[in-house]
Amino acid sequence: MKYQIAFVMMTLVLMACKKNTNQSADNYEPTPVSIAYPSWVNVYLSEMPQNASNPLTKEGIELGRQLFYETQLSLNNTQSCGSCHQQANGFSDSSRYSAGIDGSKGNRNAMAIVNMAWSKYFFWDGRKASLEGQAHDPVTNPIEMNNEWHTVVDRLSKDQRYPTLFYKAFKTKNIDSNLVVKAIAQFERSLVSFNSRFDQYYFEGDTSVLNQQEKNGLAIFFNKGDCNHCHSDVLLSDDAFRNNGLDKVFTDNGRGLVTKDATDNGKFKVVSLRNIEVTAPYMHDGRFKTLEEVVSHYNEGIHKDSPNMDDNMQKLIAGIQLSSQEKRDLVAFLKTFTDQHFLNNQAFSNPN
Repeated sequence: MKYQIAFVMMTLVLMACKKNTNQSADNYEPTPVSIAYPSWVNVYLSEMPQNASNPLTKEGIELGRQLFYETQLSLNNTQSCGSCHQQANGFSDSSRYSAGIDGSKGNRNAMAIVNMAWSKYFFWDGRKASLEGQAHDPVTNPIEMNNEWHTVVDRLSKDQRYPTLFYKAFKTKNIDSNLVVKAIAQFERSLVSFNSRFDQYYFEGDTSVLNQQEKNGLAIFFNKGDCNHCHSDVLLSDDAFRNNGLDKVFTDNGRGLVTKDATDNGKFKVVSLRNIEVTAPYMHDGRFKTLEEVVSHYNEGIHKDSPNMDDNMQKLIAGIQLSSQEKRDLVAFLKTFTDQHFLNNQAFSNPN
Protein backbone atom coordinates (compact mmCIF):
# COMPACT_ATOMS: atom_id res chain seq x y z
CA MET A 1 0.00 0.00 0.00
CA LYS A 2 2.77 2.44 0.90
CA TYR A 3 4.40 1.78 -2.49
CA GLN A 4 1.12 2.59 -4.23
CA ILE A 5 0.87 5.85 -2.28
CA ALA A 6 4.46 6.71 -3.14
CA PHE A 7 3.81 6.00 -6.82
CA VAL A 8 0.72 8.23 -6.80
CA MET A 9 2.64 11.02 -5.08
CA MET A 10 5.48 10.76 -7.59
CA THR A 11 2.99 10.86 -10.46
CA LEU A 12 1.37 13.98 -9.05
CA VAL A 13 4.80 15.66 -8.68
CA LEU A 14 5.71 14.83 -12.27
CA MET A 15 2.36 16.11 -13.51
CA ALA A 16 2.85 19.33 -11.56
CA CYS A 17 6.33 19.77 -13.04
CA LYS A 18 4.96 19.21 -16.52
CA LYS A 19 2.18 21.68 -15.90
CA ASN A 20 4.63 24.30 -14.64
CA THR A 21 6.91 23.75 -17.64
CA ASN A 22 4.01 24.21 -20.06
CA GLN A 23 2.80 27.24 -18.18
CA SER A 24 6.27 28.78 -18.37
CA ALA A 25 6.42 28.14 -22.12
CA ASP A 26 2.95 29.60 -22.63
CA ASN A 27 3.94 32.76 -20.76
CA TYR A 28 7.19 33.25 -22.66
CA GLU A 29 7.59 36.53 -24.51
CA PRO A 30 10.55 37.81 -26.53
CA THR A 31 12.40 40.76 -25.00
CA PRO A 32 11.30 44.14 -26.43
CA VAL A 33 14.16 46.36 -27.61
CA SER A 34 14.56 50.06 -28.31
CA ILE A 35 17.51 50.84 -30.56
CA ALA A 36 19.90 53.30 -28.92
CA TYR A 37 20.91 56.45 -30.79
CA PRO A 38 21.70 60.07 -29.78
CA SER A 39 18.81 62.21 -28.54
CA TRP A 40 19.61 64.97 -31.03
CA VAL A 41 18.53 62.68 -33.87
CA ASN A 42 14.91 63.26 -32.88
CA VAL A 43 15.31 67.01 -33.24
CA TYR A 44 15.33 66.30 -36.98
CA LEU A 45 13.52 62.98 -37.23
CA SER A 46 10.62 61.18 -35.62
CA GLU A 47 11.28 58.39 -33.17
CA MET A 48 12.50 55.34 -35.05
CA PRO A 49 9.47 54.05 -36.97
CA GLN A 50 8.32 50.56 -36.05
CA ASN A 51 6.50 47.91 -38.03
CA ALA A 52 3.52 47.05 -35.84
CA SER A 53 3.45 43.52 -37.22
CA ASN A 54 7.16 43.02 -36.55
CA PRO A 55 8.18 44.71 -33.28
CA LEU A 56 11.87 44.77 -32.43
CA THR A 57 13.04 42.23 -29.87
CA LYS A 58 16.45 41.13 -28.62
CA GLU A 59 15.82 37.61 -29.86
CA GLY A 60 14.45 38.76 -33.22
CA ILE A 61 17.51 40.89 -33.91
CA GLU A 62 19.84 38.07 -32.89
CA LEU A 63 18.04 35.66 -35.20
CA GLY A 64 18.11 38.25 -38.00
CA ARG A 65 21.84 38.69 -37.59
CA GLN A 66 22.33 34.93 -37.86
CA LEU A 67 20.16 34.80 -40.99
CA PHE A 68 21.81 37.86 -42.55
CA TYR A 69 25.05 35.88 -42.67
CA GLU A 70 23.42 32.50 -43.41
CA THR A 71 24.65 30.94 -46.67
CA GLN A 72 21.86 28.34 -46.61
CA LEU A 73 19.62 31.06 -48.06
CA SER A 74 21.38 30.62 -51.42
CA LEU A 75 20.81 27.66 -53.72
CA ASN A 76 24.38 26.35 -53.54
CA ASN A 77 25.04 27.35 -49.91
CA THR A 78 27.71 29.88 -50.84
CA GLN A 79 26.17 33.32 -50.39
CA SER A 80 24.36 35.31 -47.73
CA CYS A 81 23.02 38.84 -47.47
CA GLY A 82 26.36 39.74 -45.91
CA SER A 83 28.21 38.58 -49.02
CA CYS A 84 27.08 41.67 -50.93
CA HIS A 85 26.43 43.96 -47.95
CA GLN A 86 29.77 43.91 -46.15
CA GLN A 87 30.23 45.71 -42.85
CA ALA A 88 33.69 47.02 -43.74
CA ASN A 89 32.11 48.70 -46.75
CA GLY A 90 29.25 50.26 -44.81
CA PHE A 91 27.09 47.23 -45.62
CA SER A 92 27.53 47.78 -49.36
CA ASP A 93 29.65 45.98 -51.98
CA SER A 94 33.08 47.14 -53.12
CA SER A 95 32.42 45.54 -56.51
CA ARG A 96 30.58 47.58 -59.11
CA TYR A 97 28.08 44.78 -59.65
CA SER A 98 27.68 41.93 -57.17
CA ALA A 99 28.13 38.45 -58.61
CA GLY A 100 25.35 35.92 -57.95
CA ILE A 101 25.93 32.28 -57.07
CA ASP A 102 26.62 31.33 -60.69
CA GLY A 103 28.66 34.43 -61.48
CA SER A 104 25.75 36.34 -63.01
CA LYS A 105 25.77 40.11 -62.50
CA GLY A 106 23.06 42.72 -62.56
CA ASN A 107 23.35 46.36 -63.62
CA ARG A 108 23.17 48.12 -60.25
CA ASN A 109 25.52 48.51 -57.32
CA ALA A 110 24.50 46.99 -53.98
CA MET A 111 23.12 49.78 -51.80
CA ALA A 112 24.49 50.48 -48.34
CA ILE A 113 22.29 49.47 -45.41
CA VAL A 114 22.26 52.20 -42.76
CA ASN A 115 19.53 53.95 -40.74
CA MET A 116 16.95 52.20 -42.91
CA ALA A 117 14.17 52.28 -40.33
CA TRP A 118 13.46 55.87 -41.41
CA SER A 119 13.24 55.01 -45.13
CA LYS A 120 9.90 54.64 -46.90
CA TYR A 121 11.08 52.92 -50.07
CA PHE A 122 13.86 50.43 -50.79
CA PHE A 123 16.16 49.52 -53.67
CA TRP A 124 17.44 52.12 -56.13
CA ASP A 125 14.02 52.26 -57.79
CA GLY A 126 11.92 52.09 -54.61
CA ARG A 127 10.07 48.96 -55.69
CA LYS A 128 9.53 47.80 -52.10
CA ALA A 129 7.88 49.79 -49.33
CA SER A 130 9.20 47.84 -46.34
CA LEU A 131 12.43 46.28 -45.13
CA GLU A 132 10.58 42.98 -44.95
CA GLY A 133 9.80 43.25 -48.66
CA GLN A 134 13.38 44.24 -49.41
CA ALA A 135 14.72 41.19 -47.57
CA HIS A 136 12.47 38.82 -49.54
CA ASP A 137 13.66 39.47 -53.09
CA PRO A 138 17.36 38.50 -53.15
CA VAL A 139 16.66 34.91 -52.10
CA THR A 140 14.62 34.11 -55.20
CA ASN A 141 16.32 36.51 -57.61
CA PRO A 142 17.88 34.33 -60.36
CA ILE A 143 21.00 36.50 -60.59
CA GLU A 144 21.50 36.64 -56.82
CA MET A 145 20.82 33.70 -54.49
CA ASN A 146 18.65 31.92 -57.08
CA ASN A 147 16.82 29.80 -54.49
CA GLU A 148 13.23 28.89 -53.68
CA TRP A 149 11.68 29.64 -50.34
CA HIS A 150 10.48 26.11 -49.69
CA THR A 151 14.10 24.95 -50.00
CA VAL A 152 15.28 27.60 -47.56
CA VAL A 153 12.55 26.73 -45.06
CA ASP A 154 13.33 23.03 -45.32
CA ARG A 155 17.02 23.62 -44.69
CA LEU A 156 16.49 25.89 -41.70
CA SER A 157 13.91 23.54 -40.19
CA LYS A 158 16.40 20.65 -40.35
CA ASP A 159 19.22 22.75 -38.86
CA GLN A 160 19.23 21.99 -35.14
CA ARG A 161 19.95 25.64 -34.25
CA TYR A 162 17.07 27.34 -35.96
CA PRO A 163 13.81 25.94 -34.54
CA THR A 164 14.91 27.08 -31.08
CA LEU A 165 16.06 30.47 -32.35
CA PHE A 166 12.75 31.01 -34.15
CA TYR A 167 10.86 30.01 -31.01
CA LYS A 168 12.81 32.55 -28.97
CA ALA A 169 12.13 35.26 -31.56
CA PHE A 170 8.55 34.47 -32.60
CA LYS A 171 7.21 31.85 -30.16
CA THR A 172 6.98 29.17 -32.82
CA LYS A 173 9.29 26.50 -34.19
CA ASN A 174 7.34 26.43 -37.46
CA ILE A 175 9.65 28.31 -39.81
CA ASP A 176 8.34 30.08 -42.89
CA SER A 177 9.57 32.76 -45.30
CA ASN A 178 7.54 35.46 -43.60
CA LEU A 179 9.37 34.94 -40.30
CA VAL A 180 12.76 34.75 -42.04
CA VAL A 181 12.37 38.15 -43.64
CA LYS A 182 10.90 39.60 -40.45
CA ALA A 183 14.01 38.58 -38.53
CA ILE A 184 16.38 39.94 -41.18
CA ALA A 185 14.44 43.21 -41.24
CA GLN A 186 14.75 43.51 -37.47
CA PHE A 187 18.53 43.14 -37.72
CA GLU A 188 18.69 45.69 -40.53
CA ARG A 189 16.71 48.20 -38.46
CA SER A 190 19.35 47.87 -35.74
CA LEU A 191 22.08 49.10 -38.16
CA VAL A 192 22.17 52.74 -37.04
CA SER A 193 25.10 55.09 -37.61
CA PHE A 194 25.26 58.48 -35.87
CA ASN A 195 28.79 58.57 -34.47
CA SER A 196 30.98 60.13 -37.15
CA ARG A 197 33.31 63.08 -36.63
CA PHE A 198 30.77 65.16 -38.54
CA ASP A 199 28.15 64.25 -35.92
CA GLN A 200 30.52 65.14 -33.11
CA TYR A 201 31.26 68.51 -34.70
CA TYR A 202 27.92 69.55 -36.16
CA PHE A 203 25.40 68.09 -33.73
CA GLU A 204 27.42 67.74 -30.52
CA GLY A 205 29.48 70.92 -30.78
CA ASP A 206 33.00 69.50 -30.55
CA THR A 207 34.85 71.90 -32.86
CA SER A 208 38.19 70.19 -32.26
CA VAL A 209 37.38 67.04 -34.27
CA LEU A 210 37.64 68.67 -37.71
CA ASN A 211 40.78 70.24 -39.15
CA GLN A 212 40.73 73.44 -41.18
CA GLN A 213 40.58 71.69 -44.55
CA GLU A 214 37.54 69.68 -43.42
CA LYS A 215 35.88 72.84 -42.11
CA ASN A 216 36.48 74.48 -45.47
CA GLY A 217 34.84 71.46 -47.12
CA LEU A 218 31.88 71.75 -44.77
CA ALA A 219 31.35 75.35 -45.87
CA ILE A 220 31.39 74.23 -49.53
CA PHE A 221 28.96 71.37 -48.80
CA PHE A 222 26.36 73.67 -47.23
CA ASN A 223 26.87 76.73 -49.43
CA LYS A 224 28.65 76.82 -52.79
CA GLY A 225 28.12 73.11 -53.46
CA ASP A 226 24.48 73.06 -52.31
CA CYS A 227 24.99 69.37 -51.48
CA ASN A 228 22.75 69.44 -48.43
CA HIS A 229 19.69 70.20 -50.55
CA CYS A 230 19.38 66.47 -51.30
CA HIS A 231 21.75 64.98 -48.72
CA SER A 232 19.97 66.63 -45.85
CA ASP A 233 19.62 66.52 -42.06
CA VAL A 234 20.90 63.64 -39.95
CA LEU A 235 20.17 60.93 -42.52
CA LEU A 236 22.24 62.83 -45.13
CA SER A 237 19.51 61.86 -47.58
CA ASP A 238 16.01 63.15 -48.26
CA ASP A 239 14.88 59.63 -49.26
CA ALA A 240 13.63 61.00 -52.59
CA PHE A 241 14.12 59.87 -56.19
CA ARG A 242 16.05 62.25 -58.43
CA ASN A 243 17.87 62.47 -61.75
CA ASN A 244 21.27 64.05 -61.06
CA GLY A 245 22.25 64.52 -64.68
CA LEU A 246 24.31 61.40 -65.24
CA ASP A 247 23.11 60.53 -68.77
CA LYS A 248 21.64 62.01 -71.92
CA VAL A 249 20.10 58.66 -72.83
CA PHE A 250 18.97 56.22 -70.13
CA THR A 251 20.00 52.58 -70.24
CA ASP A 252 18.17 52.10 -66.92
CA ASN A 253 14.91 53.95 -66.32
CA GLY A 254 15.15 53.57 -62.55
CA ARG A 255 12.04 54.75 -60.71
CA GLY A 256 10.15 54.86 -63.99
CA LEU A 257 10.32 51.06 -64.22
CA VAL A 258 8.22 50.91 -61.05
CA THR A 259 5.77 53.77 -61.50
CA LYS A 260 5.42 53.38 -65.30
CA ASP A 261 5.46 57.17 -65.37
CA ALA A 262 7.79 58.51 -68.07
CA THR A 263 8.55 61.56 -65.93
CA ASP A 264 10.23 59.22 -63.42
CA ASN A 265 12.63 57.76 -65.98
CA GLY A 266 16.24 58.19 -64.96
CA LYS A 267 15.42 58.89 -61.32
CA PHE A 268 17.10 56.92 -58.55
CA LYS A 269 17.01 57.03 -54.78
CA VAL A 270 19.16 59.64 -53.08
CA VAL A 271 21.57 57.59 -51.01
CA SER A 272 22.80 58.55 -47.57
CA LEU A 273 26.33 59.96 -47.47
CA ARG A 274 26.98 58.24 -44.16
CA ASN A 275 30.19 56.18 -44.40
CA ILE A 276 30.50 57.30 -48.03
CA GLU A 277 34.28 57.03 -47.76
CA VAL A 278 34.04 53.22 -47.69
CA THR A 279 31.02 52.56 -49.94
CA ALA A 280 32.72 52.98 -53.34
CA PRO A 281 31.94 52.60 -56.20
CA TYR A 282 29.31 55.30 -56.48
CA MET A 283 25.96 55.97 -58.20
CA HIS A 284 23.30 53.39 -59.02
CA ASP A 285 25.57 51.70 -61.54
CA GLY A 286 28.84 52.15 -59.67
CA ARG A 287 30.32 54.16 -62.53
CA PHE A 288 32.51 56.34 -60.30
CA LYS A 289 35.36 54.63 -58.47
CA THR A 290 36.35 57.52 -56.20
CA LEU A 291 34.86 60.49 -54.37
CA GLU A 292 37.05 62.69 -56.53
CA GLU A 293 35.21 61.43 -59.61
CA VAL A 294 31.86 62.11 -57.92
CA VAL A 295 32.86 65.68 -57.11
CA SER A 296 34.09 66.15 -60.69
CA HIS A 297 30.69 65.06 -62.00
CA TYR A 298 28.91 67.77 -60.03
CA ASN A 299 31.64 70.28 -60.79
CA GLU A 300 31.79 69.90 -64.55
CA GLY A 301 30.14 66.66 -65.71
CA ILE A 302 26.38 67.21 -65.49
CA HIS A 303 24.47 66.54 -68.72
CA LYS A 304 22.29 69.61 -69.05
CA ASP A 305 20.00 67.91 -71.57
CA SER A 306 19.30 64.85 -69.42
CA PRO A 307 15.52 64.17 -69.44
CA ASN A 308 13.63 64.72 -66.15
CA MET A 309 16.57 66.57 -64.62
CA ASP A 310 15.92 67.36 -60.98
CA ASP A 311 15.14 71.02 -60.28
CA ASN A 312 18.00 71.22 -57.79
CA MET A 313 20.40 70.04 -60.49
CA GLN A 314 19.24 72.75 -62.88
CA LYS A 315 21.02 75.22 -60.64
CA LEU A 316 24.25 73.31 -61.13
CA ILE A 317 24.18 72.85 -64.91
CA ALA A 318 27.06 75.30 -65.24
CA GLY A 319 28.91 73.27 -62.62
CA ILE A 320 29.81 74.18 -59.05
CA GLN A 321 33.00 75.75 -60.38
CA LEU A 322 35.24 74.59 -57.60
CA SER A 323 38.97 75.13 -57.70
CA SER A 324 41.31 72.16 -57.37
CA GLN A 325 41.85 73.03 -53.72
CA GLU A 326 38.12 73.34 -53.07
CA LYS A 327 37.58 69.89 -54.59
CA ARG A 328 40.15 68.44 -52.20
CA ASP A 329 38.55 70.26 -49.29
CA LEU A 330 35.10 68.89 -50.14
CA VAL A 331 36.38 65.32 -50.45
CA ALA A 332 38.16 65.68 -47.11
CA PHE A 333 34.90 66.79 -45.53
CA LEU A 334 32.90 63.92 -47.05
CA LYS A 335 35.24 61.53 -45.26
CA THR A 336 34.18 62.96 -41.90
CA PHE A 337 30.87 61.10 -42.36
CA THR A 338 32.73 57.84 -41.60
CA ASP A 339 31.55 56.12 -38.39
CA GLN A 340 34.30 53.78 -37.24
CA HIS A 341 32.17 52.39 -34.42
CA PHE A 342 29.50 51.35 -36.93
CA LEU A 343 32.06 49.76 -39.24
CA ASN A 344 33.63 47.76 -36.41
CA ASN A 345 30.66 47.07 -34.12
CA GLN A 346 30.81 43.37 -33.20
CA ALA A 347 27.02 43.33 -32.70
CA PHE A 348 26.72 43.77 -36.46
CA SER A 349 29.38 41.30 -37.53
CA ASN A 350 29.15 37.69 -38.68
CA PRO A 351 28.37 35.58 -35.56
CA ASN A 352 29.63 32.35 -37.13
